[in-house]
Amino acid sequence: MTSTTPRVWLSPQAHHRLRNELMTLLSPVRHHDEPGESGFLSQRDRETRIRQIKDLLVNAIVGEDPPDDGVAEPGMVLTVSFDDTGETETFLLGVRGAEHGTTEVYSPDSPLGSAVNGARQGEQRAYRTPSGATVRITVLNAVPYGQVRRAQ
Repeated sequence: MTSTTPRVWLSPQAHHRLRNELMTLLSPVRHHDEPGESGFLSQRDRETRIRQIKDLLVNAIVGEDPPDDGVAEPGMVLTVSFDDTGETETFLLGVRGAEHGTTEVYSPDSPLGSAVNGARQGEQRAYRTPSGATVRITVLNAVPYGQVRRAQ
């Protein structure tokens, strides 16, 4: 059986959390459903989550910072400006649900993540929200996650 999950970037902390979650889900002592983040996980939900985590871990690039070249890609902490409002947002481009720190995480497959992926500092991009609105953004900064983490 081959995985269809593409290579994903994970911080060492996210990798560790996912491994621990997987070990908990695989624990043989299960007499009834275990509580999850939003209530109880059914056996089907547990099996789905186990499969998701295994795919992520098998396809993970763990802790290897992308090059510090100002290009937005998974593993980079990005600061973007929303052109219409002037507001800024800083986030990690990575696997949503794997990081649980204070930095917001956007998947490269999300509308915002897809728009910025591959952009250079200063480059303007646009994306459509689920409601159909077009949002224009400018990439202000792109720094490898490891550099940001070490500076904290």
